[in-house]
Amino acid sequence: MSDGSGRVEIRSETDILQTRQQARNAAEQIGFDTTDITRIVTAVSELARNVHLYAGEGTMKWRQITDNDQTGLTFIFEDNGPGIEDPDAALNGEFSTSDGLGRGLSGTQTLMDAMEIETEQGEGTTVMVKKWRS
Repeated sequence: MSDGSGRVEIRSETDILQTRQQARNAAEQIGFDTTDITRIVTAVSELARNVHLYAGEGTMKWRQITDNDQTGLTFIFEDNGPGIEDPDAALNGEFSTSDGLGRGLSGTQTLMDAMEIETEQGEGTTVMVKKWRS
């Protein structure tokens, strides 16, 4: 992890725990406060769980980022699953394919500083989230 990046293959519940631990370690390493660490770990957990539940498997890649005097982390989740039928509705908390409230992606977006979704029906989904250290 010393190079400021990493990768986790997501294939099981255990891998979701691994994504959480890597996110926590990375955030601690660059000095995020406890509140932001909790936000990052919660967002990563939600996205990893989505990969596992809806696509079966995928990856999380993360890396440390800098922009001028800011330092942060970016996490990219990729899968080859069914895609998200209506990404805008999913981001607005209006759509769920599970028995949940449909607030996973919108909640994740709230926890992080930036979020981008690229999805294509039958091809898969890529979600990028970013958090800057305060």
